[in-house]
Amino acid sequence: MRVLVVEDEEFLAGMIAEGLRRDAVAVDIAPDGRAALDRLRFSAYDVMILDRDLPGLHGDEVCRRVVGMRLLTRILMLTASATVRDRVAGLGLGADDYLTKPFAYDELLARVLALGRRARPALPPVLERSGLTLDTARRQVCRDGRYLSLSRKEFAVLETLLRAEGAVVSGDDLIEEVWEEDTSYRTNAVRVTLSKLRAKLGAPPVIETVPGVGYRIGDGLATAPRDPGSATGPVQGWAGQPDDGSADRPEECR
Repeated sequence: MRVLVVEDEEFLAGMIAEGLRRDAVAVDIAPDGRAALDRLRFSAYDVMILDRDLPGLHGDEVCRRVVGMRLLTRILMLTASATVRDRVAGLGLGADDYLTKPFAYDELLARVLALGRRARPALPPVLERSGLTLDTARRQVCRDGRYLSLSRKEFAVLETLLRAEGAVVSGDDLIEEVWEEDTSYRTNAVRVTLSKLRAKLGAPPVIETVPGVGYRIGDGLATAPRDPGSATGPVQGWAGQPDDGSADRPEECR
């Protein structure tokens, strides 16, 4: 299951996301309504947890626009108001459920899971393309039947590219999806992470660079042009060892 948390209170959003991730739910966070709409145009979600009292674009308007997009995403609206009138208004806008702050996490989880059962799965548990297999639940990656050992950032970058299903993902989109913290070196971090990831994936290359646009998962048949984010030196195999046949290989994927 994949959930989008739309909440401007950073601490609350983090607590919700942390709890859901512990319960094996894939979670993204949007700090405001416009960021949420941008994510919904790019990605699919089973459930959206939407704070009604958002600054800027109000939660009511976000709900109205999401319903107008005719998505399959279920909407759980959060509010500090406990009046029946407000709950009815939220449901009238198209929200599927309503939860009043403060709330118990167990109740939030129960409502999210219930809504998720009513939605079509938005995030396949296993993503496959060009000989790559990424299991989002087990956090495992295989290429051509062999396990690969990836860091958390490398896994997230590869998952983002695989979700795009061959479409180009810009560097800015990768930063937004993978690097939530605001750092001055994150553009370089994308290049470094892509370099390490390409090295671990080995040959033939599957991550292609589209100059001036971004990156995508190709068919793995042609040699992709090099850029500052591509690997240099000998092709790397399991655990970053030179792929000369001397390194120990990982066990086969099952």
